[in-house]
Amino acid sequence: MKFTLSWLKDHLETSAALDEIVVALTRIGLEVEGVDNPGAKLAAFRIAKVLTAERHPQADKLQILSVDAGDGPLQVVCGAPNARAGLVGVFGAPGATVPANGMVLKVAAIRGVESNGMMCSTRELELGDDHDGIIELAADAPVGATYAEWAGLNDPVIDVAITPNRQDCMGVRGIARDLAAAGLGTLKPLTVEPVEGGGPGPDVRTEDPAGCPAFYAQGVTGVVNGSAPEWLAKRLRAIGQKPISALVDITNYVTVDLGRPLHVYDKATLTGGLVARKATSGETVLALNGKTYTLDESMTVIVDEAHVHDIGGIMGGEQSGVSETTTDVIIECAFFDPDHIARTGQKLQLTSDARQRFERGVDPAFLDDGLAIATRLVLDLCGGTATGITRAGEPPLGKRNYAYDPTRAETLGGLAVAPERQRAILESLGFTVTDDWQVTPPTWRRDVDGTADLVEEVIRIEGIDNIPSTPLARIPGVATPTATPEQKLERRVRRAAAARGLDEAVTWSFISEAEAAPFGGGAFSLANPISEDLKVMRPSLLPGLLSAAARNAKRGASSVRLFEIGRRYLADKERATLALILTGERRTRGWQSGKPQGFDAFDAKAEALALLAAAGAPVENLQVFGEAGDAWHPGQSGTLRLGPKTVLAAFGIVHPRVTNAFDLDGSVAAVELSLDAIPAKRSAGFTRPAYTPPALQAVRRDFAFLVPPALAADALVRAVKGADKAAIVSARVFDVFAKDGETSMAVEVMLQPTERAFVEAELKAIADKVVAAAGKLGASLRG
Repeated sequence: MKFTLSWLKDHLETSAALDEIVVALTRIGLEVEGVDNPGAKLAAFRIAKVLTAERHPQADKLQILSVDAGDGPLQVVCGAPNARAGLVGVFGAPGATVPANGMVLKVAAIRGVESNGMMCSTRELELGDDHDGIIELAADAPVGATYAEWAGLNDPVIDVAITPNRQDCMGVRGIARDLAAAGLGTLKPLTVEPVEGGGPGPDVRTEDPAGCPAFYAQGVTGVVNGSAPEWLAKRLRAIGQKPISALVDITNYVTVDLGRPLHVYDKATLTGGLVARKATSGETVLALNGKTYTLDESMTVIVDEAHVHDIGGIMGGEQSGVSETTTDVIIECAFFDPDHIARTGQKLQLTSDARQRFERGVDPAFLDDGLAIATRLVLDLCGGTATGITRAGEPPLGKRNYAYDPTRAETLGGLAVAPERQRAILESLGFTVTDDWQVTPPTWRRDVDGTADLVEEVIRIEGIDNIPSTPLARIPGVATPTATPEQKLERRVRRAAAARGLDEAVTWSFISEAEAAPFGGGAFSLANPISEDLKVMRPSLLPGLLSAAARNAKRGASSVRLFEIGRRYLADKERATLALILTGERRTRGWQSGKPQGFDAFDAKAEALALLAAAGAPVENLQVFGEAGDAWHPGQSGTLRLGPKTVLAAFGIVHPRVTNAFDLDGSVAAVELSLDAIPAKRSAGFTRPAYTPPALQAVRRDFAFLVPPALAADALVRAVKGADKAAIVSARVFDVFAKDGETSMAVEVMLQPTERAFVEAELKAIADKVVAAAGKLGASLRG
C-alpha cells in the first residue's frame, strides 16, 4: 500500500515530521517497508531558459543552445526538435545523474562542439514516457530554481505492508484514522456531497445475493473523458500507477484513497441492463488485462443481455471499458462477498487492486458515500449530468456487540491502561462504547471478533513497547530440560556435521514435480502453490541440496559440502531427516597429491557412519545392504540397516540421470539419514557411564582368507566378530588382494582378556572359531 505524505495530510491534520509518522506506523502494526522521495533524485536539476538556438555545423538534427540556469549562459548541444530560443525547461548541469539510465553528466564534445550538461525530457527524469522533446515549462517559471521544489515533487512516498486482517487500512483514510488514534494528529472530516441527479437510475440488479448482496449504480451523461488533472495524475504516478484517462483514474484514486473499489461502464457498449449473477460453466470474459478467462458456476459476473462484462469484484471486461469517445457512463459501486472473491481469484490466478480489497472485506456501509464521491469527481473533472441512483439488494450490515471488561487489557495484554484511555482509543478508531462497556465495532472492521481483538486494538495504539518485561517466577531446584529427545538428537547431529566441515543449508519444503519424480514423486501436491516450481511437498531433502550445489558450482565453488536437517513428506508420515551432499574436489591438485580427486561412495559411507555414531546409533551392529533406490547409482550405493527392515541411512553416488537434471557436472556423493528411525537410548538421566579401561593388554591377530568373489567384506567381518563375542571386541578388513581370479581379504581381530591373560591354547581355540565362522561363508585360511 503506497501513498504520498501530502495525500496522507488530506485526511490527517498533523504537524508531525515524516520520521515521526514512519515510526508511529510501524509501532501500531502498519509496518513501513520503505520511504522514497522522488524529488531527491532530481535535486541537481534546475529550471533553465534557452537564450539562443543555432544549428550545429556538423549535424542537421543538432542545435547549439545558450542556456541560463541562474549562473549565466552555458553552451549545450541538444537534439530535441522543440528546442528553441525562449523555451523554459529543465537543465542538468555536469555532475548530475540522469535518473532514467544512471548516466553522470559531464562536459563533453559532441561532433566537435563542447556541451555542458543537457536539457531533459520527461522520460529521462522518469516523470513520464514522452521522449519526443525536452520538457516545456510555463514562461514565468523561476529560472535557476530547483525543478523538484518548484514542481512539488518533494513529496515522500510511504510504502506500508498491510496484513490481511486490516482491510480498513487498504485506503489512505484508514491509515490516517489509525495515526490520529495514536496521537499524531486529528482525522479530518470526510466531505460527501450526495448527487441526487435527475430521472431514473441505471437498470442494474443482483441475482446472486451470496456473491453480490448489493449493487448500487448511478449514471452520468454527456461526459468528456480526457486526461486527468495534474494533481490526480501526479498522485497515481507517485504510487506506481500509470494515468490512463480521467474516468479510469477517478476509480483508481477512490480505490486507494478510501479503500472503495469502483467500476465505470461505457453505456454505449451495453445491451440492456446490468445483472450480477453466477457464471455458467464455460463462460468466458476478455478482461481489461487483455487475457481471456474461463469461468465456472462458483464465480460472480456482471452481464448484460448479450455479454459477460466483468469478473465481479476482481476485474472489468475490455468490451465495456471506457475510452476517449465515451460520453455516457454507469458508475458501479457494489459489495462482493470476501470468501467468493478469494476463491474466484485463486481459481483464475488473477489478482488486482479490487480483489485485494474485496477479499479482505470493504466497508458495506460505504456504498452510498462511495458512489456519491465518485460521481462528484466525474462531474467535476469530466462534466455531464447525473441520473438517479439505483440500489439493488442490501449490504450485510449486521451489527456485532461485545461486552468488554477494561481489566482485560492488563490480564490478557500485559499492560495496565486506564479505562477512560481505553474508551478514547476505541472511539477514535470508530468503535461505539456505551456506559456499561458494550462495544460495537465499526462496519469497516470486519476483523474484530471478540474481546481479545478489542484488547489488541487498545494495546497496539497505547504501544506494545510499553508492556513491562516481567520475569517468570523461578522454580526452586534444578530446572527441568525443555528440549525433547528429538530436538536433542538434531542438535547433536547438526554439531557433528558442522564439525566435519559441512556447511548447513536451508532449502524450500516445496519443490517441482520434475524434481520430485526421481525420488518417488511427491505424495502431497499443493492446491494453491506459490509457483509451478514449488508445487509438491518434498519426498527427499536431496533435490534442494542438489539445486544449491549447482548454484554454488556455477559461481566458482570447487568443492561443495552441504547438509540440511528438515522434514521429508512421505505418504505415511513426515520423516525427520538429515541429508548431505559432497561434490567437486575432495582434494585439490598439488605437487604431492597430483591431480584433483573427487568424492566417491566410500566418502559418503564414512560420513553416514560418523553422523550415526554422533546420533547414538549402534554403528557396530549395522548391516550394509544393496542399492538404495532409483535415484542412486547402481553398484555405487547402499543402505545401512539395523536388521533387514529398519533403514537408518542411504548413501552412495547419486544417479547421473538425476545430477544431469540439476545441471551438475561430475559425481555427487550423498547421504540421507532417517533420524526418526534411530533407536532412542533406554537409559534416562545425565550421568555418564564410568570410565573403566581394561586392566590387561589387548591381543591382535591377523587372518588372511581366500574368499569367493561375491562375498561382501561386511559379511565376513560380522561372521568373524560373532565367532567369540566374549573375547573378540573388534574386527576390520585392512587389506584386499586379487590375482588370477582369487580374492584375499586380511582381517585384523582384537582380543581383550578380562580376568587373566590368554594362554596359547585359548588363543588357538579362538582362532579355530574364527576360521570356522569364515568357512561357513566359503572363505578359507590362506596358506
